[in-house]
Parts: sequence; C-alpha cells; structure tokens
Amino acid sequence: MTVLVVVEHDRGTLSPATLEALAAARTIDPVVHALTLGSAADILAGELAAHGAAVVHQVHHDLLSDFGPEAWGESVAQAVRALQPDSVLACGTDRGNEVLAQAAARLDLPFVANVISVDVADVWRVTRVRWGGSLLEACTLTAPTKLLTVSHHAFEASESPAAGTTASVTVDLDPVLARTVVAERVEREAGVTLATAPLVVGGGRAVGSAEAFAPLEELAGLLGGVVGCSRAVTNNGWRNHTDQVGQTGTRIAPDLYMACGISGAIQHWVGAMASKKILAINTDPEANMVTKADYAVIGDLHKVVPAITAEIRRRRG
Repeated sequence: MTVLVVVEHDRGTLSPATLEALAAARTIDPVVHALTLGSAADILAGELAAHGAAVVHQVHHDLLSDFGPEAWGESVAQAVRALQPDSVLACGTDRGNEVLAQAAARLDLPFVANVISVDVADVWRVTRVRWGGSLLEACTLTAPTKLLTVSHHAFEASESPAAGTTASVTVDLDPVLARTVVAERVEREAGVTLATAPLVVGGGRAVGSAEAFAPLEELAGLLGGVVGCSRAVTNNGWRNHTDQVGQTGTRIAPDLYMACGISGAIQHWVGAMASKKILAINTDPEANMVTKADYAVIGDLHKVVPAITAEIRRRRG
C-alpha cells in the first residue's frame, strides 16, 4: 500500500475536506486506502469508495466514540505501524492538522502541514502554505513514511469509483488518552455551511451592529448562500466565531464572495482568496479587498446591499 488517507468525520458525518484529501492522494498513487476511526464512521465506506478508496481500514475502540486528538493520533500511529504505508494524508483543517501532528510525534516522523501540491517523480517535492497564506514554501520530504495534510480547497473533490472493501485494524489505547475529548459543540442551522456554500455574503466592521446584518442575511437567503464576517465583527460580539472568515476562522471557496464593508486584512484575505470570484462593496477605493477583488462597487453597503436585493426581487417578479 502506498497512500493512506485519514478520514475526518464528526460522529459519522464526513468532512467534505476528506474528499479533497482523497483527490490529492490519487495524484500520488491511483490505489488509495482510507482509515476511519470509530464505529460511527463505518457508514462512510461507500462514499469513500466512490471517491477512490480501494480499501477502507476501520478502527473500533470505546475511546473513539467521539473526537479526541490524543486517542485519534495514537490510533493513526498504531495503524501506520501495522499497515506500513509509504505516505499518510489528512485534511488540512484544524482537526486534521492536530491529529496528524499527534501521530507524527508518536511515530517520531516529520510532518508537513497545509500542502497545496505534491510531485513524486523522483524525490518528494511539496509546496505548502506558510504564514497564513502570505508565503508558499517549496521543500523536499525524505522520511521513510511521509506525513502531510492537504490545504483546504487546494484540490477539487471528484469521484473515482474503487472497490471500497473493508478491513479491521486493532488498536490498544490507554484510558488516559480520554483526557482530551470534545466537550461542547455549537450547532449551526441545517443546510449549507460557510466552508461549502456556493455564495457567501461577508460583513465587516462597517456593517455597524449585529442587527444591521439583517439585509446581508436577506440577500444571502435569496441567493442560496450564507453570511460570513470579519474578525472585527466577532471581536465586537455581533456574530459567532463560527461565522468568521479568515486565518483564524473558516477558509471559504464559494463561486462568489460578496465582501461588504471589509477592508481585507491579510488574515481575512487568506480565508477568502480561494473564492472563484470576489465582489467588494466599500466606500474606500483603496481598501485591500477592493484592489484584490474581481469586481467592486464603491459605495455605502447600507444602500448597495438593499438595492441588489430589490433588483433580484424585481427580476424574479
């Protein structure tokens, strides 16, 4: 076996980033294996097979009933020792990076995070995102087992049907590993998420208040999208951190990102730069988001956003 992909899930709900990791793995070797942790993930075998998993290795243990970085990291380490893959990939999400870092430490192996390209023609050459996206680093990887995470949205998920046969992997976990587990969750409304939405309407400090996000919510609803925000908005307590776009928030890749009253600091730009198109609405023509956007409207968002909404309603009759 050459490539093993660690599957990220939340109590059996697959992270879309895992499908991106599977696509990246297929650029390394057409035969890809997957590793699921916890019995809740057993239901994912079919979907993983549809995206290229020839074999799905399933780890079952009482300590894997919910996410815990230490238990997951130790499980990955033991699975790597048992299966002996040449390389191990995971999602470049917070959870994926944490788990693979845990596994790398336990295996005493180097770990390359947030990779955007891999060339294995002779030696392993990888390019990874550094400093929140402001720097791309090219490096070589010579470890006996290569460990890396795939930067979110760097590869496009695509189906590539494979056998998807299942196999069990036995692990022995010390009960002390249960000291770090998920303790609390913030539930979002059902439907598209910020990370996967085809359209995002983002609001910055210029929106002015929590209540003033209502027109942005209305516009996003009309277009089948969701609302995001800048760090300044969450710092002011206007919206939950789960709505934040940026280096310390969520990285998005919608077909269109409408950035309303957002100056475009580098941390926010890192989270938004994978957008297919960006429309900036701002009173400052020199704002960083305006200069980087594909389209810009120089004006007051409190006038422009309602005008866009009104025109959409008019055209829809």
